[in-house]
Amino acid sequence: MGVCDAKWRIAPAGRADAMSAPHLPKVAGIDPAVTASPHTVAPTSTSTSTSTPTSAPARTAHAPAPAPAASSVIQDRLAGMVSDLTTLHELTERLARACDLASSLQEFLRAGAALVGARRGLLVLEPSDGLGPSTTIGLGLSRADLGHIETVPRGSTSYGRILDGLPDAHGGSEVLPEPGLVPAPGSGGHTAPVDPRHREVAARLGFAASYSLPLTAEAPGLLGAAVWLYDEQAEPSERQRDLVGLYVRHASEHLARMVEVERSRSDLATVAEELLPSRLPRISGVQLAARHHTGPRGGGDWFDALPLPEGALGLSVGSVTGSGPSAVAAMGRLRASLRAYAVMEGEDPVAVLSDLELLLRLTEPARSATALFAYCEPGTTQSGSRRNKIILAGAGHTPPLLIGERRTEYVETTLSAPLGMLSCWEAPSVEIEPAPGETVLLYTDGLLRRTGDPMDRAYARLHAAAAGIPRSAREDPAAICDHILRTVLPEGEARASAAADATEDIVLLAARFD
Repeated sequence: MGVCDAKWRIAPAGRADAMSAPHLPKVAGIDPAVTASPHTVAPTSTSTSTSTPTSAPARTAHAPAPAPAASSVIQDRLAGMVSDLTTLHELTERLARACDLASSLQEFLRAGAALVGARRGLLVLEPSDGLGPSTTIGLGLSRADLGHIETVPRGSTSYGRILDGLPDAHGGSEVLPEPGLVPAPGSGGHTAPVDPRHREVAARLGFAASYSLPLTAEAPGLLGAAVWLYDEQAEPSERQRDLVGLYVRHASEHLARMVEVERSRSDLATVAEELLPSRLPRISGVQLAARHHTGPRGGGDWFDALPLPEGALGLSVGSVTGSGPSAVAAMGRLRASLRAYAVMEGEDPVAVLSDLELLLRLTEPARSATALFAYCEPGTTQSGSRRNKIILAGAGHTPPLLIGERRTEYVETTLSAPLGMLSCWEAPSVEIEPAPGETVLLYTDGLLRRTGDPMDRAYARLHAAAAGIPRSAREDPAAICDHILRTVLPEGEARASAAADATEDIVLLAARFD
């Protein structure tokens, strides 16, 4: 970590010169000052009385017990240094294992609290370049507690002055004095009267002191500020200050890298969202709803719903192999091409996918994709009865799920290869007739993979979730999608948009027929 280098010089006699040095370099908060001890004991004074010389040898006086050797003191200091360096190494290793910005911020707060001996704290992330992301997280503090702290004027707190960029704001200890007392300058507390709101919030949350530090990196500059709270009027020792200072300097660079990664992910997700429909069409006899969550690496899953001639409706979902900007761009090209083929020959889904496969093989031979296209004729009248008709074809895609009061079943689509895998793709189409009130759910395999189960168990899990949809939610396709996400995913719907360890996109497209 570049904390220090211990330099030793070996004397000709083989003894380290550092033994006679009065001071050692300061490392990781350890005060290296060592009291110099003489290498030899001073001669003791002899008795003033005289004795008659004899042939017996003279008896020397016993010297007092020698003081502890300087070598043992230095060894103790070095042992402390090694212990501190080991602690910093372990904490920085744990921080480096954090895979995203949110977990990095939490790990940073926990490590800092351990180093300064605090129980609670908060971190305000506000990059000075104004490009975001901006967030506030707490350790041992609820959302309500953070809300109370945010009501304190920034200028009355040390970390607030850091965020405001004041030239004299360097953080440090901030001990709130007892009401009516003004601390002496240099005592670590306020030199001005405490803001009433600051004192009120401190009393409500039960803290009497704090220690704050700026988060500064080389490239972006000021990232934010961290503050740790003490339940009593206390402050970290000099050793603790040095340790947390070293840790913060290293951690700030890691957080700066995580900020850049988060910005890239956000930009990629924005591009992916813009390539998909911003709103779904309104077609007589059918209600539509969709849910799309882009993975942190930016995947190539898409959905589409477009009106076709004679009151028909085209539905499609698909997934491009790979991740990142190239997969997102390929997804946009395939979706746009499929829309054009659907308008020209949408009543024949096999022809639509065949044309799409030819385009993919000619223009992007190194890429493959799965896709499903459905041609829907909602509300067709036949012999005085209402009849819904769907013709669909799939290319290596997951089968649709038909959800109704009397049945919940997968549509038996034919087994076919993904687009771009064979020299000539072809598969027969399947025709189904959803009853009034039934919903057809199209989805990508990211929904199944994010469960963490084998595919057969993931299919069973999805089927059970669909069969357990409450009756009140069956009339709303949006409520059906939300119920599926909450039930199928391990941590509910929040995991779909917040999971950092998941690399798969999630797409749900529900069509409820009247």
